Amino acid sequence: MMKAAKKQTQSSILALALEGDKLEGAWVRRVNGKLEVRKGFSSALALDPLTADSELVGREIRNHLDAAGIREKHCIAAFPMGWALTIPTRIAEIPEEDVPSFLQIEAERGFPYALETLIVEPSFYRSPNGDRYATQIGVPREHLVRLETVLRFAKLTPLSFGIGLHPLIWPEKNLAEPVVTLEVSGPAVGLIISCGEGLATLRTLQGVVADESPEKGLRSDAIAREIRISLGQLPGEIRDAIRVLRVVGKGDAAKTLSTQIVARAESMGLRVEWVKGATAQQLGLPAAAGDAFGVATTLAARYLASVRSGYEFLPPRTSAWREFANRHSTKKLGWAGAVAASVAVVVGGMFAVQQYQLSGLRARWAVLAPKVEEVEALQQQIRRFRPWFDESFRSLSILKTLTEAFPEDGSVTAKMVEIRETSSVTCSGTARDNQVLYKTMDQLRSAKEIEDLKLDQSKGKSPVQYSFIFRWVEGGSRERQ
Repeated sequence: MMKAAKKQTQSSILALALEGDKLEGAWVRRVNGKLEVRKGFSSALALDPLTADSELVGREIRNHLDAAGIREKHCIAAFPMGWALTIPTRIAEIPEEDVPSFLQIEAERGFPYALETLIVEPSFYRSPNGDRYATQIGVPREHLVRLETVLRFAKLTPLSFGIGLHPLIWPEKNLAEPVVTLEVSGPAVGLIISCGEGLATLRTLQGVVADESPEKGLRSDAIAREIRISLGQLPGEIRDAIRVLRVVGKGDAAKTLSTQIVARAESMGLRVEWVKGATAQQLGLPAAAGDAFGVATTLAARYLASVRSGYEFLPPRTSAWREFANRHSTKKLGWAGAVAASVAVVVGGMFAVQQYQLSGLRARWAVLAPKVEEVEALQQQIRRFRPWFDESFRSLSILKTLTEAFPEDGSVTAKMVEIRETSSVTCSGTARDNQVLYKTMDQLRSAKEIEDLKLDQSKGKSPVQYSFIFRWVEGGSRERQ
């Protein structure tokens, strides 16, 4: 909210657009509700911001600003479209709160670099039949940090970073039909396909300069082939809805290309439109009449008008303490901090994946829970009534073994047989004498199912009142000789 408030109160801004070795700048002020372009310039940079020393590049930019008479400190910057990596993703019918985790998983699978090395912004859009898609735009964090460092060495305070697209290319909510756009900036050509309020394709075309010489123009045949390839990669319902090919650029190269590509575009069912740049009415605020505005001027005007022209790629600000630590820490500590940060990112990603998986499992459990409760109730009933339905006939087997061990002449008889807990057996009765009783007990010991047989009570000599106990083991626990 503080950032938004600062943007609203900004009355002037410097916009810088970087494309290759070319730097375009515009200093725009808002005075009494009107835009006033104070200064503008376009210069070639002798040093590459990504490879040269950041302080030297910042000093070179500062020299260009001083030469143009620009004193504004706050700036917004547009980096080359070639810095951006994209992956298309179709979003399934999942809860909205699961979409970020799903996109993160797809980004980890699709981008050739670790997510912690990129700053990723999603661009959402829907196809004509209602399917939802997202184009994830990833920019190397190192590139953006170097650009921010260069601008600070140029004594500038960056407020916003965006892709170096002409603001007319950024899709609007009221743009119903998808559009193919070619942005021509010198020898560089960008291919953008917008759908509704999102981007479906974002590419920088290579090998489209005739004989590798910008003076000889652009190869319309190579560009048309790249357009056909990009259209073939789109879902059919989006591809069939495209009717317009827009060429954006105010130079001779854009004008020539818009003429040469007409026949090839018509063979693809596309109507060609040439747009030089944004007009005063398209800037969101009244402005002085004049020619079509370029990228830098239009970016500044739309920023002052609080009109979003893209996605935010400005790296998060670090605290003063961390800047001090980064500046004065040893290389070993720096590596340790980088490893710790990487581990934190990986752990956070693992937790995000875990939460996504848990969400899916909870949804599945909500469907299975009623059936599980029904099965558990049946298992409780089975455990309750299982002793009444013992298919082993344990009691009958015990009685059969006892009967076979008792003498047939009736010299040993049983008055009571008590079976407890299906394994502990007590048998009591009368025997003619002790010799017959002991012989009967020896016969019982020979049964493999009977263990721990012992005489519990014996009274008298003839007859003898006895009581013995044993433990019944179904199937026997040891082998009998």
